[in-house]
Amino acid sequence: MKRMKQIKFLNSQPTALAGIALLVFCSLGRTWAMQDSAAAQVSGVLKRWHKVTLSFQGPKESETGRKAELYWLSPFRDYRLRVTFTHVASGNSYQVPGYFAADGRAAESRATSGSVWRVHFMPDAPGEWRWTASFRQGRNVAVADDDLESQAAAFDGASGSFQIDGSDKSGRDFRAQGRLDYVEQRYLRFAGSGQYFLKGGADSPENLLAYADFDDTWSRKKGKAHSEHGEALSTGLHRYEPHIRDWQDGDPSWRGGKGKSLIGALNYLAGKGMNSVYFLTMNVSGDGDDVWPWTKPNEPFFYDCSKLDQWEIVFEHMTRLGLMLHVISQETENDALLDSGELGVQRKLYYRELIARFAHHPALVWNLGEENVNSERQRKAFASWIRQHDPYRHPVVIHTSPNDKQNVYPGLLGFRDLEGPSLQISPQTRVHADTIKWIERSAQAGRPWFVCLDEIGPADTGVKPDADDPEHFEVRWQSLWGNLMAGGAGVEWYFGYKYSHNDLNAEDWRSRDKMWDQTHYALEFFQRHLPFTQMSHADDLTITPDDYCFAKRGEVYAIYLPK
Repeated sequence: MKRMKQIKFLNSQPTALAGIALLVFCSLGRTWAMQDSAAAQVSGVLKRWHKVTLSFQGPKESETGRKAELYWLSPFRDYRLRVTFTHVASGNSYQVPGYFAADGRAAESRATSGSVWRVHFMPDAPGEWRWTASFRQGRNVAVADDDLESQAAAFDGASGSFQIDGSDKSGRDFRAQGRLDYVEQRYLRFAGSGQYFLKGGADSPENLLAYADFDDTWSRKKGKAHSEHGEALSTGLHRYEPHIRDWQDGDPSWRGGKGKSLIGALNYLAGKGMNSVYFLTMNVSGDGDDVWPWTKPNEPFFYDCSKLDQWEIVFEHMTRLGLMLHVISQETENDALLDSGELGVQRKLYYRELIARFAHHPALVWNLGEENVNSERQRKAFASWIRQHDPYRHPVVIHTSPNDKQNVYPGLLGFRDLEGPSLQISPQTRVHADTIKWIERSAQAGRPWFVCLDEIGPADTGVKPDADDPEHFEVRWQSLWGNLMAGGAGVEWYFGYKYSHNDLNAEDWRSRDKMWDQTHYALEFFQRHLPFTQMSHADDLTITPDDYCFAKRGEVYAIYLPK
């Protein structure tokens, strides 16, 4: 629920070299001979669902690029690392994108250059896995699906194998459950445990990654005197100081103790029984204007290696805690930022970097954008490109403004590369009916959506702090139970901009401590006491107009009485 302003990169290459598209291989300035059997360093825990990393020694480059003969070379755009992993027993194969990793330890060293090229893999079965690397160089090769205008480089053709054992994890750790999959039903299911997932978590702060302890992170709105209508007033970068006490010995940090407060905040949220966090990976010129993966907010071909490695430390901890990554790739103000809103080199590279660096996490959902205003053609193109290049086929969803659902969702019903809506609903009284509507319409279209409630209005209110609304009666009744008793897949809570610890400046998740409790109770009730995947809304079975009935008719009935 924000103002509608859009900006875009007309051409974000360095000005002196902008617009040159001619490819001449020799212009790369360096030639790497092919090696028949260049070895990779294999690291990580060699167990099912864990992250296995292959690191290669290749061309030495810089995250800021370098001048080639005819253009400014980007190690992210103008090289392409892909590794094919094949499970020997089953023959199942995954083609996984890799990325430029500077010196391989940038989270600690802050290195901006180096010769390490890296790929992360999540094996889904024990046994022997064989791998073969493809490494190409050429103009825009990173986003090309063929080899026509590129040439083999460095360790291209390298191969090897490793042995994977079963996972040794248990409890909330997603590596005990396996990959979270869309399975043609209205609930996601873990591929390892077979358990179905109901979401409960935080939608705020949306700029979670605007964190002072991440390298090269700053707010472009700091010191702004007034907020726009529909947004909070930015107060600078997050520090999450109230959550320092929640960091525990053995938890991760970086560069001499940085990151402890954000890690502590995630500990707190998981400790309250939550299992999901919503965050933007890019909000340039948006409400916060303080999150981007690049070296600068206007440099979409050059990625910040140390910052992104530090993000990964946080995401790894989220996986250990059982917190799903809900990745919001853009917001309404910057829907046209990359390639003027089209699927071009900038946007493809953005998605590719996110996939290469983070798709190995078992529980992850890609969101095409908050309050998205791209065209239907563009949305489908974005979703299909992600689906084609994400080896794990993580679910893809899309968020809309409250009154735009009827304009956005009908054209996506039945579309094979999108798995659900990310609902924003205002007023809350519409949650139950709207959840039912999109469950039923998607089922009728032949592709059932998992329907989550990810933001409630009005924008100035959302979920109030406990101090202002200790009971959370309306939210509990109309939004939390309204979604679940309709057959919805769960909720994330947005904090309204008129209240403390709001959508842009929330520092303490304890401000909604009682709302986390109520959410946990609801999820626990469904998981422990209901065969909820076999049940559906059945409000016609009761005469009370403001209750909810959820039933497996003839066997199990759950009735929610608000009062």
